[in-house]
Amino acid sequence: MPGITFDSRSLDEISDAIDEVNVLHGENTWNEKAKFDTEKDKSQFRNYEAACDRVKAFYKEQHEKQTVAFNLKVREDFKKRVRARMGIWEAMELLNTLVDDSDPDTSVSQMEHLLQTAEAVRRDGKPEWMQVTGLVHDLGKLLHIFGSEGQWDVVGDTFVVGCRFSEANIYPDTFVNNPDFYDPVYSTKYGIYKPNCGLDNVMLSWGHDEYLFNVLKCQSSLPDEGLAMIRYHSFYPWHRENAYCHLANEKDEKILAAVRAFNPYDLYSKSDEPCDAVKLRPYYESLIAKFFPPVINW
Repeated sequence: MPGITFDSRSLDEISDAIDEVNVLHGENTWNEKAKFDTEKDKSQFRNYEAACDRVKAFYKEQHEKQTVAFNLKVREDFKKRVRARMGIWEAMELLNTLVDDSDPDTSVSQMEHLLQTAEAVRRDGKPEWMQVTGLVHDLGKLLHIFGSEGQWDVVGDTFVVGCRFSEANIYPDTFVNNPDFYDPVYSTKYGIYKPNCGLDNVMLSWGHDEYLFNVLKCQSSLPDEGLAMIRYHSFYPWHRENAYCHLANEKDEKILAAVRAFNPYDLYSKSDEPCDAVKLRPYYESLIAKFFPPVINW
């Protein structure tokens, strides 16, 4: 992608730091409990009180800047232009350039995480659509390459904008510097929404989940469950803390099981054992061909 510049080290450090806090030695398939992670120590996970200052600073900035106005603007911008045209595997290889090999503190690469997630799903005998969902679920991080405003609109937990910020969000006190916190409408329980309107009808904070969902919902044959895994995998206030349920409807209750089924594969599939991308490529390219067109409009 000539002409594109980005701070690979900065994004990767933020993303890895968030992942490390989410994992911290340690939970949970489609209709059946995950098996691959049974021997992992899950005594600590998502320990944000012990998180490094970089993670705390990241969430402070995210919570201050993810406003209704920003989310309306970025969604309108999304509709106006195609940022790139390429296939899924090519996108994976481009995403992999976000890793700075000179950084000794970096954990697994972006492609490594995608392959490890997909392989964990595959090992547990899950259907092909769930395997390929694992393979692509973080491709929305391409936003950073395509020109995001920072890390705060690419990675991190997501939440609903346009209504009162839930206390179930990470570091809820940091929302006080968000102008929507004081808005007479946005600060109410339902805000701009109606009771049980359904999550299809709410704005989640913009990031790699929301971006990829909007890219693939009309450019894939993934089932609703797979698309939900992509859109909601960082929506921890909902799928882990049961927040925002007053906005959810019956459809959301059904897909919540799928989102929770995917969560352990995303969190706990990281391993020191590298995946052989060359060996695995033919298998996953065959899956890609079943669910995606040869070229995606990004």
